[in-house]
Amino acid sequence: MTVKLKKSETLEIRLPYPTKLAFMARCRGEGRSASEAVRRFIDGEIDGEKASRAHRGDRLILGVLAAAAMGAVALPSLAHPSLRAEFDRLTQGGDALTAADFQRLDTNHDGKISYAEFRAAQER
Repeated sequence: MTVKLKKSETLEIRLPYPTKLAFMARCRGEGRSASEAVRRFIDGEIDGEKASRAHRGDRLILGVLAAAAMGAVALPSLAHPSLRAEFDRLTQGGDALTAADFQRLDTNHDGKISYAEFRAAQER
């Protein structure tokens, strides 16, 4: 008879929030806890045996999820990498705005263009 060891230890890892959400959703979809998925991975690493086809699939899925989550985190910053820099350049007199552009950007008509107004105009 095999003695079942008590699960008394914890392991803390740091990862981006979207990665955590994707991992938790995947685990829920498979009907297992995140702890169970991590334990299975650790057991496979400790055993050092070749992973079964299912385990290889799990690892591939985890890798794809991690890559997708990192991509999801990175893409917004790539889409507008210099939006803040462009706003700062405009406010420091780097480019002169036409009166029409200024009027279009100054949506609250306070005589100033805030970053929120600038960003909103870029999203339109």
